[in-house]
Amino acid sequence: MNNVVKIAGRSIGRNHAPFIIAEMSGNHNQSLERALEIVDAAAKSGAHALKIQTYTPDTMTLDLDEREFHISDAKSLWAGTSLYKLYGEAYTPWEWHKPIFDRARERGIIAFSTPFDDTAVDFLESLDVPCYKIASFENTDLPLIRRVAATGKPLIISTGMATVAELDETVRTARDAGCKDLILLKCTSTYPATPENTNILTIPHLRELFGCEVGLSDHTMGIGVSVAGVALGATVIEKHFTLNRTEGGVDSTFSMEPEEMAQLVLETKRAWQALGQVSYGPTEAEQKSLQFRRSLYIVRDLKAGEVLTRDNVRAIRPGLGLPTKYLEQILGRSVKKGVTQGTALRWELI
Repeated sequence: MNNVVKIAGRSIGRNHAPFIIAEMSGNHNQSLERALEIVDAAAKSGAHALKIQTYTPDTMTLDLDEREFHISDAKSLWAGTSLYKLYGEAYTPWEWHKPIFDRARERGIIAFSTPFDDTAVDFLESLDVPCYKIASFENTDLPLIRRVAATGKPLIISTGMATVAELDETVRTARDAGCKDLILLKCTSTYPATPENTNILTIPHLRELFGCEVGLSDHTMGIGVSVAGVALGATVIEKHFTLNRTEGGVDSTFSMEPEEMAQLVLETKRAWQALGQVSYGPTEAEQKSLQFRRSLYIVRDLKAGEVLTRDNVRAIRPGLGLPTKYLEQILGRSVKKGVTQGTALRWELI
């Protein structure tokens, strides 16, 4: 199935190079100047889109630092803080959205955001964003999905943690509410994710189940998983992006740097180009290479009537003589006339 989704004039689908999204998240480190530098770097790296997130700490959670509001998991990147403090550090001030979107347009890349509640959708609508993204943790928030879908704009949904039943409900809700252009991203909601926990064989299965475009929201390190995702049919790749991991930031440890993003853009495009179609036999580009197959050649000067043996006939390159499969048939037969070393063996010589 070849769907095509258009976002700000760019076509997304299996007949088009992968759509690469650089996710800024909280890597601006509460500096608008840095945020704009990230936009510039994303554009320079060749990414096609820059995504941010639209929320405030108060739209996400309560200002409590106890019980389930405190991050106590020692393995978490954000252990020891509260949800409220984390979102306060990571959020993108709403007054920054327009400068960020304006800079993206100036640099020729698409800018959009992930809303987390109705107020964020209303705000993003006022900025006329071209599409929306739903985060994995909100993919079962049906009222939010219904509100975003009602805008009629393309909708990208990460599928992290969702069961097939939950995704079915999510997709039905989005479509019933007016979403015509839907993209599902295979996602593993761990930070960072490991390749072993990524299960990208789900990508073609998602396409088959829901009849929509599919991609990958990739939290693994490096580009290998994303390249493999494209080979499995992913038409969208989303990766967290920062200027420099050593400068810190809430998501910096699993974010790509500019040189890595440029490599991702290049190698995913190569992977897509390599897919081609089911093909056997020489391609047009291979026609000239046919002459370098092995074939049967006279390898010693022979007089008329001499018998062909393994000493005077060999399978060598190039491929202008008889195919090597005829070797046994011609051994023991004689040549009609004298031939010199390096003569391509043909039936008329025998």
